[in-house]
Amino acid sequence: MSETKAKSELSHLIEVIAKTLVDLPDEVSVAEVIGENTTVIELRVAKTDIGKIIGKEGKTAKAIRTILLGAATKIKRRTVLEIVE
Repeated sequence: MSETKAKSELSHLIEVIAKTLVDLPDEVSVAEVIGENTTVIELRVAKTDIGKIIGKEGKTAKAIRTILLGAATKIKRRTVLEIVE
């Protein structure tokens, strides 16, 4: 599996998770900013759904980041999830 394909799969993974959590799945967008050492995945959702992505005390966001960390570790790439309002 090529590194580029794996990166796009990470974005797709975050998109699928986010769309299942929110009320307005059409408003979900995921962008990837690829740096030299780190890839930043930017997740945008509707303002009314931001609470569903973050969760109580940030537990949902932490869980999403944990899943991303596990998948990114498999491809040996540092990846960060940024939830953009």
